[in-house]
Amino acid sequence: MTTPAAAPRSRLTRRRLAALAGAAPLAGLAAWLSGCVGDQAAAPAGVPVSDHFDGTRFLNPGGTAPRGPADFLRWQLTEPREPWPDAFPSPFPPDRPPPRVDGAGLRVGFVGHATFLIQGAGLNILTDPLWSDRASPFTFLGPRRANPPGIAFDDLPRIDAVLVSHGHYDHLDTATLARLWARDRPRIVAPLGQDATIRAADPAIEVTTADWGATVPLGPGVEAVLEQVHHWSARGMFDRNRALWCGFVLRGLGEGVFFAGDTGFDNGDPFRRVAQRHGALGLALLPVGAYEPRWFMRDQHMNPDDAVRGFALLGARQALGYHWGTFRLTNEGAEQPAADLARALAEHGVDPARFLAARPGQVWGPALG
Repeated sequence: MTTPAAAPRSRLTRRRLAALAGAAPLAGLAAWLSGCVGDQAAAPAGVPVSDHFDGTRFLNPGGTAPRGPADFLRWQLTEPREPWPDAFPSPFPPDRPPPRVDGAGLRVGFVGHATFLIQGAGLNILTDPLWSDRASPFTFLGPRRANPPGIAFDDLPRIDAVLVSHGHYDHLDTATLARLWARDRPRIVAPLGQDATIRAADPAIEVTTADWGATVPLGPGVEAVLEQVHHWSARGMFDRNRALWCGFVLRGLGEGVFFAGDTGFDNGDPFRRVAQRHGALGLALLPVGAYEPRWFMRDQHMNPDDAVRGFALLGARQALGYHWGTFRLTNEGAEQPAADLARALAEHGVDPARFLAARPGQVWGPALG
Protein backbone atom coordinates (compact mmCIF):
# COMPACT_ATOMS: atom_id res chain seq x y z
CA MET A 1 0.00 0.00 0.00
CA THR A 2 1.34 3.41 -0.93
CA THR A 3 0.98 6.00 1.81
CA PRO A 4 0.95 9.69 0.86
CA ALA A 5 3.18 12.04 2.79
CA ALA A 6 1.64 12.70 6.19
CA ALA A 7 0.38 16.19 6.97
CA PRO A 8 1.12 17.59 10.43
CA ARG A 9 -1.54 16.27 12.80
CA SER A 10 -1.38 19.15 15.25
CA ARG A 11 -3.34 21.46 12.94
CA LEU A 12 -5.62 21.40 9.91
CA THR A 13 -3.49 22.37 6.92
CA ARG A 14 -4.92 23.71 3.68
CA ARG A 15 -4.40 20.28 2.13
CA ARG A 16 -6.31 18.59 4.93
CA LEU A 17 -9.15 21.12 4.69
CA ALA A 18 -9.42 20.31 1.02
CA ALA A 19 -9.49 16.61 1.85
CA LEU A 20 -12.21 17.16 4.41
CA ALA A 21 -14.26 19.17 1.95
CA GLY A 22 -13.69 16.51 -0.67
CA ALA A 23 -15.51 13.97 1.49
CA ALA A 24 -18.59 16.18 1.79
CA PRO A 25 -20.90 13.73 0.04
CA LEU A 26 -20.37 11.36 2.94
CA ALA A 27 -20.41 13.64 5.94
CA GLY A 28 -21.68 17.09 4.92
CA LEU A 29 -18.55 18.56 6.46
CA ALA A 30 -17.80 20.84 3.52
CA ALA A 31 -21.07 22.61 4.20
CA TRP A 32 -19.93 23.16 7.78
CA LEU A 33 -16.56 24.48 6.59
CA SER A 34 -18.34 27.05 4.40
CA GLY A 35 -20.75 28.09 7.16
CA CYS A 36 -23.74 26.57 5.40
CA VAL A 37 -26.73 25.33 7.36
CA GLY A 38 -27.95 22.93 4.68
CA ASP A 39 -31.04 22.57 2.56
CA GLN A 40 -33.14 20.46 4.94
CA ALA A 41 -33.37 22.48 8.14
CA ALA A 42 -36.65 20.89 9.28
CA ALA A 43 -38.20 17.44 9.12
CA PRO A 44 -41.06 17.02 6.64
CA ALA A 45 -44.46 18.01 8.01
CA GLY A 46 -47.29 15.53 8.45
CA VAL A 47 -45.15 12.39 8.69
CA PRO A 48 -46.44 10.08 11.44
CA VAL A 49 -44.10 8.66 14.07
CA SER A 50 -43.03 5.13 13.15
CA ASP A 51 -40.29 2.58 13.74
CA HIS A 52 -38.04 4.69 11.46
CA PHE A 53 -39.19 8.24 12.27
CA ASP A 54 -39.17 9.70 15.79
CA GLY A 55 -41.06 12.86 14.88
CA THR A 56 -37.90 14.80 14.07
CA ARG A 57 -35.39 12.47 12.41
CA PHE A 58 -35.39 9.24 10.44
CA LEU A 59 -33.40 6.20 11.56
CA ASN A 60 -32.49 2.63 10.66
CA PRO A 61 -34.74 0.36 12.78
CA GLY A 62 -32.46 -1.90 14.80
CA GLY A 63 -29.50 -0.63 12.79
CA THR A 64 -26.45 1.51 13.37
CA ALA A 65 -26.34 5.29 13.22
CA PRO A 66 -23.68 7.00 11.08
CA ARG A 67 -20.47 7.94 12.83
CA GLY A 68 -20.00 11.42 14.22
CA PRO A 69 -17.51 14.27 13.67
CA ALA A 70 -14.81 12.84 15.98
CA ASP A 71 -14.64 9.60 14.02
CA PHE A 72 -14.74 11.53 10.77
CA LEU A 73 -11.72 13.59 11.83
CA ARG A 74 -9.91 10.44 12.99
CA TRP A 75 -10.45 8.98 9.51
CA GLN A 76 -9.34 12.08 7.68
CA LEU A 77 -6.29 12.81 9.81
CA THR A 78 -4.91 9.34 10.50
CA GLU A 79 -5.85 6.88 7.75
CA PRO A 80 -3.60 6.50 4.67
CA ARG A 81 -5.17 6.69 1.23
CA GLU A 82 -4.34 4.83 -1.94
CA PRO A 83 -3.43 7.28 -4.74
CA TRP A 84 -5.93 7.99 -7.51
CA PRO A 85 -5.06 8.97 -11.07
CA ASP A 86 -6.20 12.36 -12.32
CA ALA A 87 -8.08 10.49 -15.05
CA PHE A 88 -9.50 6.97 -14.96
CA PRO A 89 -11.02 6.61 -18.43
CA SER A 90 -13.56 3.95 -19.22
CA PRO A 91 -12.71 1.30 -21.83
CA PHE A 92 -16.19 1.82 -23.33
CA PRO A 93 -17.02 4.60 -25.78
CA PRO A 94 -19.84 7.00 -24.88
CA ASP A 95 -23.24 5.36 -25.27
CA ARG A 96 -25.84 6.82 -27.65
CA PRO A 97 -29.07 5.23 -26.43
CA PRO A 98 -32.13 4.79 -28.63
CA PRO A 99 -35.18 7.03 -28.12
CA ARG A 100 -37.19 4.15 -26.57
CA VAL A 101 -37.11 0.44 -25.87
CA ASP A 102 -40.60 -0.95 -26.28
CA GLY A 103 -42.21 -4.18 -25.18
CA ALA A 104 -40.53 -6.61 -22.80
CA GLY A 105 -36.98 -5.63 -23.74
CA LEU A 106 -34.62 -4.03 -21.24
CA ARG A 107 -31.58 -1.87 -21.92
CA VAL A 108 -29.44 -0.42 -19.11
CA GLY A 109 -26.72 2.13 -19.86
CA PHE A 110 -24.22 3.19 -17.19
CA VAL A 111 -23.49 6.89 -16.93
CA GLY A 112 -21.19 6.72 -13.91
CA HIS A 113 -21.15 6.51 -10.11
CA ALA A 114 -24.85 5.75 -9.29
CA THR A 115 -26.45 6.98 -12.51
CA PHE A 116 -28.07 4.45 -14.84
CA LEU A 117 -30.39 4.98 -17.79
CA ILE A 118 -32.95 2.15 -17.63
CA GLN A 119 -35.02 1.70 -20.78
CA GLY A 120 -37.95 -0.67 -21.17
CA ALA A 121 -41.73 -0.81 -21.65
CA GLY A 122 -41.45 2.43 -23.62
CA LEU A 123 -40.08 4.34 -20.60
CA ASN A 124 -36.76 6.07 -19.95
CA ILE A 125 -35.79 6.11 -16.25
CA LEU A 126 -32.71 7.63 -14.59
CA THR A 127 -31.32 6.70 -11.18
CA ASP A 128 -29.57 9.35 -9.03
CA PRO A 129 -28.68 11.50 -12.07
CA LEU A 130 -25.40 13.39 -11.78
CA TRP A 131 -23.84 15.16 -14.76
CA SER A 132 -22.00 17.85 -12.78
CA ASP A 133 -18.22 17.88 -12.71
CA ARG A 134 -18.07 17.58 -8.92
CA ALA A 135 -20.06 15.67 -6.30
CA SER A 136 -19.97 18.56 -3.86
CA PRO A 137 -21.84 21.62 -2.59
CA PHE A 138 -19.13 23.65 -4.35
CA THR A 139 -18.27 24.09 -8.03
CA PHE A 140 -14.60 24.68 -7.19
CA LEU A 141 -13.86 22.09 -4.48
CA GLY A 142 -14.73 18.53 -3.70
CA PRO A 143 -14.64 15.13 -5.47
CA ARG A 144 -14.15 15.65 -9.20
CA ARG A 145 -14.94 13.26 -12.03
CA ALA A 146 -12.13 10.96 -13.07
CA ASN A 147 -14.04 10.10 -16.26
CA PRO A 148 -16.74 11.84 -18.31
CA PRO A 149 -20.36 10.65 -18.16
CA GLY A 150 -20.93 7.47 -20.14
CA ILE A 151 -23.84 9.19 -21.88
CA ALA A 152 -23.51 12.85 -22.81
CA PHE A 153 -26.40 14.88 -21.41
CA ASP A 154 -27.37 16.05 -24.89
CA ASP A 155 -27.52 12.42 -26.06
CA LEU A 156 -30.11 11.47 -23.46
CA PRO A 157 -33.50 10.52 -24.83
CA ARG A 158 -36.54 12.20 -23.32
CA ILE A 159 -36.61 11.16 -19.66
CA ASP A 160 -39.94 10.02 -18.21
CA ALA A 161 -38.96 9.33 -14.60
CA VAL A 162 -36.12 10.03 -12.18
CA LEU A 163 -35.45 8.02 -9.01
CA VAL A 164 -33.53 9.80 -6.23
CA SER A 165 -32.37 7.48 -3.45
CA HIS A 166 -31.18 10.03 -0.84
CA GLY A 167 -29.73 13.48 -0.31
CA HIS A 168 -25.94 13.06 -0.31
CA TYR A 169 -24.23 15.19 -2.93
CA ASP A 170 -23.02 12.22 -4.97
CA HIS A 171 -26.63 11.03 -5.40
CA LEU A 172 -28.82 14.13 -5.35
CA ASP A 173 -27.39 16.68 -7.78
CA THR A 174 -29.73 19.65 -7.92
CA ALA A 175 -28.02 21.17 -10.96
CA THR A 176 -28.69 18.04 -13.01
CA LEU A 177 -32.25 17.74 -11.75
CA ALA A 178 -32.93 21.34 -12.74
CA ARG A 179 -31.59 20.66 -16.25
CA LEU A 180 -33.74 17.55 -16.60
CA TRP A 181 -36.82 19.36 -15.33
CA ALA A 182 -36.35 22.28 -17.71
CA ARG A 183 -35.92 19.93 -20.65
CA ASP A 184 -38.27 17.00 -20.05
CA ARG A 185 -40.50 17.55 -16.98
CA PRO A 186 -39.92 13.96 -15.78
CA ARG A 187 -41.70 12.44 -12.82
CA ILE A 188 -39.21 12.72 -9.95
CA VAL A 189 -39.65 10.17 -7.15
CA ALA A 190 -37.75 10.46 -3.85
CA PRO A 191 -38.10 9.32 -0.23
CA LEU A 192 -39.79 11.54 2.35
CA GLY A 193 -38.25 14.99 2.85
CA GLN A 194 -35.94 15.04 -0.16
CA ASP A 195 -38.29 17.39 -2.00
CA ALA A 196 -37.11 20.23 0.26
CA THR A 197 -33.59 20.07 -1.19
CA ILE A 198 -34.80 19.78 -4.77
CA ARG A 199 -37.29 22.62 -4.51
CA ALA A 200 -34.77 24.83 -2.75
CA ALA A 201 -32.78 24.69 -5.97
CA ASP A 202 -35.82 25.26 -8.20
CA PRO A 203 -39.27 25.80 -6.61
CA ALA A 204 -40.97 24.90 -9.90
CA ILE A 205 -39.76 21.29 -9.82
CA GLU A 206 -42.48 18.80 -8.91
CA VAL A 207 -41.41 15.91 -6.69
CA THR A 208 -43.35 12.85 -5.57
CA THR A 209 -42.14 11.73 -2.14
CA ALA A 210 -43.12 8.52 -0.38
CA ASP A 211 -42.23 6.28 2.55
CA TRP A 212 -40.67 2.83 2.54
CA GLY A 213 -43.05 0.28 1.11
CA ALA A 214 -44.98 2.76 -1.02
CA THR A 215 -45.66 2.09 -4.70
CA VAL A 216 -45.49 4.91 -7.25
CA PRO A 217 -46.76 4.34 -10.83
CA LEU A 218 -44.32 5.50 -13.51
CA GLY A 219 -46.21 4.49 -16.64
CA PRO A 220 -48.54 1.82 -18.02
CA GLY A 221 -47.64 -1.41 -16.23
CA VAL A 222 -44.50 -0.01 -14.59
CA GLU A 223 -44.19 1.05 -10.96
CA ALA A 224 -41.46 1.93 -8.48
CA VAL A 225 -41.54 0.51 -4.96
CA LEU A 226 -39.49 2.34 -2.30
CA GLU A 227 -37.50 -0.22 -0.32
CA GLN A 228 -35.87 0.03 3.11
CA VAL A 229 -32.07 0.07 3.00
CA HIS A 230 -29.50 0.87 5.69
CA HIS A 231 -28.02 4.32 5.18
CA TRP A 232 -28.53 7.98 6.18
CA SER A 233 -28.95 11.41 4.60
CA ALA A 234 -27.75 14.99 5.05
CA ARG A 235 -26.83 18.10 3.06
CA GLY A 236 -25.27 20.16 5.82
CA MET A 237 -24.31 20.15 9.47
CA PHE A 238 -27.77 20.58 10.99
CA ASP A 239 -30.05 18.41 8.84
CA ARG A 240 -28.77 14.89 9.45
CA ASN A 241 -31.54 12.33 8.86
CA ARG A 242 -34.29 14.93 8.49
CA ALA A 243 -35.03 13.29 5.15
CA LEU A 244 -35.35 9.59 4.36
CA TRP A 245 -33.25 7.27 2.13
CA CYS A 246 -34.30 4.23 0.11
CA GLY A 247 -33.65 1.76 -2.67
CA PHE A 248 -36.13 1.11 -5.48
CA VAL A 249 -37.63 -1.97 -7.08
CA LEU A 250 -38.93 -1.41 -10.59
CA ARG A 251 -41.76 -3.77 -11.45
CA GLY A 252 -42.94 -4.19 -15.03
CA LEU A 253 -39.48 -3.81 -16.58
CA GLY A 254 -38.08 -7.11 -17.80
CA GLU A 255 -38.04 -9.49 -14.85
CA GLY A 256 -37.81 -6.60 -12.39
CA VAL A 257 -34.93 -4.33 -11.36
CA PHE A 258 -33.58 -3.49 -7.90
CA PHE A 259 -31.56 -0.28 -7.50
CA ALA A 260 -30.06 -0.22 -4.00
CA GLY A 261 -29.01 3.46 -3.83
CA ASP A 262 -26.51 3.43 -0.96
CA THR A 263 -26.69 0.79 1.74
CA GLY A 264 -24.74 -1.11 4.32
CA PHE A 265 -25.07 -4.89 4.37
CA ASP A 266 -26.97 -4.77 7.69
CA ASN A 267 -26.81 -8.55 8.25
CA GLY A 268 -28.34 -9.01 4.79
CA ASP A 269 -31.74 -7.67 5.86
CA PRO A 270 -32.23 -5.21 2.96
CA PHE A 271 -31.80 -8.06 0.48
CA ARG A 272 -33.92 -10.56 2.34
CA ARG A 273 -36.79 -8.04 2.46
CA VAL A 274 -36.62 -7.40 -1.28
CA ALA A 275 -36.50 -11.11 -2.08
CA GLN A 276 -39.41 -11.89 0.23
CA ARG A 277 -41.54 -9.11 -1.23
CA HIS A 278 -40.71 -9.38 -4.92
CA GLY A 279 -39.24 -12.82 -5.53
CA ALA A 280 -36.22 -13.38 -7.76
CA LEU A 281 -35.63 -10.29 -9.89
CA GLY A 282 -33.89 -10.15 -13.22
CA LEU A 283 -31.37 -7.41 -12.43
CA ALA A 284 -29.78 -5.99 -9.27
CA LEU A 285 -27.88 -2.69 -9.35
CA LEU A 286 -25.61 -2.81 -6.29
CA PRO A 287 -22.96 -0.42 -4.89
CA VAL A 288 -19.47 -1.89 -4.62
CA GLY A 289 -17.30 1.16 -3.79
CA ALA A 290 -16.55 3.77 -1.11
CA TYR A 291 -15.82 1.22 1.64
CA GLU A 292 -12.40 1.99 3.16
CA PRO A 293 -11.44 2.41 5.96
CA ARG A 294 -13.70 -0.44 6.91
CA TRP A 295 -14.08 0.55 10.58
CA PHE A 296 -15.67 3.82 9.44
CA MET A 297 -17.66 2.70 6.39
CA ARG A 298 -18.83 -0.79 7.35
CA ASP A 299 -22.31 0.07 8.57
CA GLN A 300 -23.28 2.44 5.75
CA HIS A 301 -21.41 1.25 2.62
CA MET A 302 -20.99 -2.31 1.37
CA ASN A 303 -17.67 -3.61 0.17
CA PRO A 304 -17.62 -6.04 -2.79
CA ASP A 305 -17.85 -9.10 -0.56
CA ASP A 306 -20.97 -7.66 1.08
CA ALA A 307 -22.42 -6.95 -2.35
CA VAL A 308 -21.84 -10.51 -3.55
CA ARG A 309 -23.50 -11.89 -0.41
CA GLY A 310 -26.41 -9.48 -0.93
CA PHE A 311 -26.70 -10.62 -4.54
CA ALA A 312 -26.98 -14.23 -3.37
CA LEU A 313 -29.71 -13.32 -0.87
CA LEU A 314 -31.65 -11.47 -3.57
CA GLY A 315 -31.55 -14.46 -5.90
CA ALA A 316 -31.34 -12.10 -8.88
CA ARG A 317 -30.15 -13.36 -12.25
CA GLN A 318 -27.69 -10.54 -12.94
CA ALA A 319 -25.95 -7.73 -11.06
CA LEU A 320 -24.15 -4.58 -12.10
CA GLY A 321 -21.79 -2.96 -9.60
CA TYR A 322 -21.60 0.82 -9.34
CA HIS A 323 -20.44 3.57 -6.93
CA TRP A 324 -16.77 3.17 -7.85
CA GLY A 325 -14.16 4.61 -10.18
CA THR A 326 -15.74 7.99 -10.95
CA PHE A 327 -15.45 10.11 -7.78
CA ARG A 328 -12.80 9.59 -5.14
CA LEU A 329 -14.83 9.47 -1.92
CA THR A 330 -12.90 7.14 0.38
CA ASN A 331 -9.51 5.50 0.81
CA GLU A 332 -9.43 2.57 -1.60
CA GLY A 333 -7.73 2.98 -4.98
CA ALA A 334 -9.65 3.57 -8.19
CA GLU A 335 -9.27 -0.02 -9.41
CA GLN A 336 -9.53 -1.79 -6.05
CA PRO A 337 -13.34 -2.33 -6.07
CA ALA A 338 -13.19 -4.23 -9.37
CA ALA A 339 -10.30 -6.37 -8.11
CA ASP A 340 -12.04 -7.01 -4.78
CA LEU A 341 -15.27 -7.88 -6.60
CA ALA A 342 -13.47 -10.44 -8.78
CA ARG A 343 -11.93 -11.98 -5.66
CA ALA A 344 -15.29 -12.10 -3.83
CA LEU A 345 -17.04 -13.73 -6.79
CA ALA A 346 -14.36 -16.42 -6.93
CA GLU A 347 -14.53 -17.03 -3.19
CA HIS A 348 -18.34 -17.39 -3.29
CA GLY A 349 -18.36 -19.49 -6.46
CA VAL A 350 -20.35 -16.98 -8.55
CA ASP A 351 -19.84 -16.81 -12.31
CA PRO A 352 -18.15 -13.41 -12.88
CA ALA A 353 -20.35 -12.85 -15.93
CA ARG A 354 -23.32 -12.59 -13.56
CA PHE A 355 -21.91 -9.64 -11.60
CA LEU A 356 -20.11 -6.98 -13.64
CA ALA A 357 -18.21 -3.99 -12.28
CA ALA A 358 -19.86 -1.44 -14.56
CA ARG A 359 -17.84 1.26 -16.33
CA PRO A 360 -19.24 4.47 -17.88
CA GLY A 361 -20.59 3.86 -21.37
CA GLN A 362 -21.17 0.16 -20.74
CA VAL A 363 -24.57 -1.17 -21.84
CA TRP A 364 -26.30 -4.25 -20.49
CA GLY A 365 -29.38 -6.05 -21.71
CA PRO A 366 -30.54 -9.67 -21.71
CA ALA A 367 -29.49 -9.97 -25.36
CA LEU A 368 -26.32 -7.95 -24.88
CA GLY A 369 -24.77 -9.27 -21.64
